[in-house]
Amino acid sequence: MPRGTFITFEGLDGSGKTTQMRRLAAWLTASGRTVVSLRQPGSTALGDRLRAVLVDSRSESALGPISPLAEMALMFADRAQAIAEIISPALAAGSIVLCDRYTDSSEAYQGAGRQLGSARILAMHAAVCNNLQPDLTLLLLPPLDAALARARRRNHRYAAAQPQSETQTEPQPADENRFERESDDFYARIHAAYLEIAAREPHRVLTIANDDSGDNSIDAIELRIRALVAPRLL
Repeated sequence: MPRGTFITFEGLDGSGKTTQMRRLAAWLTASGRTVVSLRQPGSTALGDRLRAVLVDSRSESALGPISPLAEMALMFADRAQAIAEIISPALAAGSIVLCDRYTDSSEAYQGAGRQLGSARILAMHAAVCNNLQPDLTLLLLPPLDAALARARRRNHRYAAAQPQSETQTEPQPADENRFERESDDFYARIHAAYLEIAAREPHRVLTIANDDSGDNSIDAIELRIRALVAPRLL
């Protein structure tokens, strides 16, 4: 059986990548393709536990500050488990694998944002992930200010939805805003890193600059993504 196709979605928080991945999965499934979708961190039993530590802004209140190296190591632990449990078997079965974030995120967020450097991230990828590379990466990269505004609106909506009573006993929903609380400089480094990755690997990484206006609407971007993906599946 021919190997499947591995497609990743990348971008800043608030870029719209999760919405577009969901739409692409629906379109591919409707066309008769077998699609496996996952997100990183997460999507395995181990990954979901790691996600609760890595992206929940309350985790540092319980655990203390997470060092950049520990953060990187946990991201790759999640990735290695996802490759073993989901990605490699699905590709071997000939499926299309859609993944919301992959090693490009680590290079951008931990390598640039946390200033650990690209070389360390790429070395970890080679060692821990057996250097498994996506066949195609769709990088949704709106202007930095627009992406930050969207991500922080989500953060504010979460805060406004929290119960005000200190005696509230109902379980609280996941708070996945740990990264959104970082500085503008942190996100500027990430934005620049994504541009560098795209310039370094233009055949794999296709950049979609979206800004929510004109022909960059959600529907228009969906059609552009279909046009970019279809030739890779022939």
